[in-house]
Amino acid sequence: MFLSLYGHWSEQDAAILVPGDIINIKLGDIIPADACLFEGDPLSVDQSALIGESLLVTKNPTDEVFSKSTVKKGEIEAVVSATGVHTFFGKAAHLVDSANQVGHF
Repeated sequence: MFLSLYGHWSEQDAAILVPGDIINIKLGDIIPADACLFEGDPLSVDQSALIGESLLVTKNPTDEVFSKSTVKKGEIEAVVSATGVHTFFGKAAHLVDSANQVGHF
């Protein structure tokens, strides 16, 4: 994952991301955080880790992409909107973890 620092791109660990950071997302990347896409070419994204749907989703500029999704086509810059437990994936994991009911099966 590449992060823009002071106008220069450098490869950084996803753990240092905070909302407002600008990242470069490209083919093969696992999106490290929820982010809003800038202008550029659309991305084809595999969101099966989040929603179980195996079909690719096209994400256009100004669309939001979610952490744990995999980029299958395209490259674009994006601004980070949420990280860690504040992401779509993090919130879903927290809901599952906090469930107290025992299943009937």
